[in-house]
Amino acid sequence: MSKLQALIFDVDGTLAETERDGHRIAFNQAFDDAGLDWHWDVPTYGRLLAITGGKERLLHDWQQRDPAAAARAEARPLIAELHRRKTAHYVRLVAEGGMALRPGVKRLLLEARDAGLRLAIATTTTPDNVEALLRATLGANGLAMFACIGAGDAVPRKKPDPGIYAWVLERLRLDPQQCVAFEDSANGLRAALGAGLPAVITTGSYTAGEAFPGALALLDGLGEPQAPASGHVGQQAWTGSVDLATLQAWVSAA
Repeated sequence: MSKLQALIFDVDGTLAETERDGHRIAFNQAFDDAGLDWHWDVPTYGRLLAITGGKERLLHDWQQRDPAAAARAEARPLIAELHRRKTAHYVRLVAEGGMALRPGVKRLLLEARDAGLRLAIATTTTPDNVEALLRATLGANGLAMFACIGAGDAVPRKKPDPGIYAWVLERLRLDPQQCVAFEDSANGLRAALGAGLPAVITTGSYTAGEAFPGALALLDGLGEPQAPASGHVGQQAWTGSVDLATLQAWVSAA
């Protein structure tokens, strides 16, 4: 395999554990704003994560509650407004310091940048959410670290469709074999593999029980030298902190 040229990251659950105590809270605040008696508790939101995309998740839940109401013409504008309010609440939560990058993420990002690799994002979350997280966790220049950010409605279909990864690869002008994707969910893995990308999975609080056939590595995180991650690479148990030399060895052996 050719030398790695880029690392492509999912955001929610991969860069940071944003779902349970970030997006879920923001959705519930948006429901309160609208005077709805909806509430997504931790288990409910975990089930809804099988539906990728916030607006899609809202529609799916509404269809389960009241199919007739969800089919009315006014449903789509209400979903759009709920999602707008939810995004505003999430951005505020992040700006207030409510989210931190997962262990090892900042270390690997900086190592890759300093080595001349390009960094990119491929996510279903909105650009506003991405920008808020990067600024809050990486500083004012966090956004500039990334050569390409594929987010929100950049493509018509959300993961597990591979479209967002194809979109990012086209803009990077790189072949899939020159990159590694980082994901935390089965839907994300399917999207990466569908675009031809090798993928490292770092499971989170909502995804540890999912199946990940075809993953380059299946880990509980990226790890730090003093707090190593663990998991499997192929059929072999592995413990350590993921760095560029390790990634290159994995993709060369795959």
